[in-house]
This record gives sequence, C-alpha cells and structure tokens, in this order.
Amino acid sequence: MTDDMKNKSGFVALLGRPNVGKSTLMNYLVGQKVAITSSKPQTTRNKISGILTTDDMQAVFVDTPGIFKPHLDLDNYMDKASLSSLNDVDLILFMVEPEKMGKGDAYIADLLKKVKVPVLLLINKVDQVNPNALLPIIDQYRQLNIFKEFLPVSATQGIGISDLIQVLHQYLPVGPKYYGTDQVTDRPEYFMVAELIREQILNLTAEEVPHATAVWVEQMNKHENNKLQIEATIYVEKSGQKGIIIGKGGKMLKQIGINSRRQIEDLLGEKVNLHLWVKVQHNWRSDPRFLKQVGYNPKDLS
Repeated sequence: MTDDMKNKSGFVALLGRPNVGKSTLMNYLVGQKVAITSSKPQTTRNKISGILTTDDMQAVFVDTPGIFKPHLDLDNYMDKASLSSLNDVDLILFMVEPEKMGKGDAYIADLLKKVKVPVLLLINKVDQVNPNALLPIIDQYRQLNIFKEFLPVSATQGIGISDLIQVLHQYLPVGPKYYGTDQVTDRPEYFMVAELIREQILNLTAEEVPHATAVWVEQMNKHENNKLQIEATIYVEKSGQKGIIIGKGGKMLKQIGINSRRQIEDLLGEKVNLHLWVKVQHNWRSDPRFLKQVGYNPKDLS
C-alpha cells in the first residue's frame, strides 16, 4: 500500500460567530500564528488556510470570517466568504461558546442543514465553565440532528485538541498530502505581514477605528544594510481616524510599527525595517474597486 493510500487528507471549514475562537484554534493546531487574533469581533476578513500535517494526515483548515448579518459591502464579502467555504470542503467544524444557543448560532445551524458533508460541533472555552454545564448545551444542539460529533475544547489551553485530531482522521477521506510537511499556510508572506500590522491596530486602538482600517503592503522585496525593507499603507475612512492612528506626535503609529516589526521578524526569520503611512480612503468598505485593490474579491460582493 502506497503512502497516499494510507494517508488521510482534506479541507476543513471552521465556522462560527465572530470572536468565538476560530483563529486561535487554527493557530494552536498548526503550531504557529497564521491568523490574527483580537478581543474585538470580526477580526478575520478573508478565508485563511492553516495546514496541519501529521504522519498519516494532512488537514487544511479554512478559517472563515464569522457569519453575521451584513450591512456594508465588506460585510457581504465576509459573509459570502464564509458561506462559499461550505461548498468546497470535506468536513465542517462549527464552533460555539459554552452557553445556551442564541439567535446567531441558530442562524448558522439553519444554514448547516443544507450541507452534504459531515458537521462536527466544537464547544470552545470549556476551561471557563463547570463540565456539568456542558450537558444541557450538547442536548440542545443534539436535537437539531445536524452534528456527527460533539467535542468540548479550549483553543487557548489545548483541552480536547488530541481528541479533535483523532476525530479529524476518522472523518477525512483517504488522499495525498497537498502541501509540504513544513508548510503551515497557503497565504503569501505579504498578506501575513499586512495582517500582523492590522492585528496591532486592533489591539492598540478602540471603537470604530480598527474595523475602518485596511492594510496594504506596497513593497517587501528590497534589502538594505542586511534588513528587509517593508513599506505598507494603512487606509482609514475618515480624517479623524487618521489622527488616531498617527497619535500625538506620531506616538501611536510608532508603537504600531514597533509591535508589528517584532511579529514580522518572528514570522520571516530576519531583521526588518518597517515603514508605515496612513491615508484616508473615504467609505472604502463600500467601494468594490478599492476592496479588490486591497485583496478582497469583488465577485464575492455581488
């Protein structure tokens, strides 16, 4: 029997409401950061693939934006990016918090009734509740007759992750390894760099500023004095937001740059000079042409 005939492989969609912990779980599974995390909702904007490879399995995780009711073109993009993943995968992981099913989870569960691939329920953040509290939650979801398995996990503490990996092996089909054994994401480096900068904006600013921000890497292919030169533009929608990003005397922008550079150097494994600019692009979240320019596919907006 060849290695491919022994190996299990496939594509796994991670679905759930915003801020439920999907990116944290994917980062834990692949062993390093491939998706940014934040305490603020709607952190993820693109489908981001993380790749878990073991001796006998390769699972390619598609971390989708959290599904929510759209109000802007960017919201529509995020929602459709989530839903389109249901048509292309071998397995779906629906992640919820350890609490009674609310309207948002019920909305997603209703969508999952229409899919033809196995769906597993992941109850995340179980380190924060008494184990006895999980039984009525599982019973409530069991009544929907959607889920093949019910798996309590903690994406931050690693609880239940080994059980999850065993179940993935059980449900994924026999197939080849699609990526090299040392590859952990299918995203190009410039995308990851832009996301790391956006993560620091999420962490350091408040209110509407983080979600009105887009980051585009203009250049990262020159070396000077043994350092990679990276130039990136931070786009905001209003002049007031630009002022917040820059900060008094440029203090905020400097801190964003310092924090981002550390993360980028860890990612790339080399020294970096990071140059950041801030520009106003009015109402960019509702501008399909601009969304395409900064990496969103306008076909998903129609």
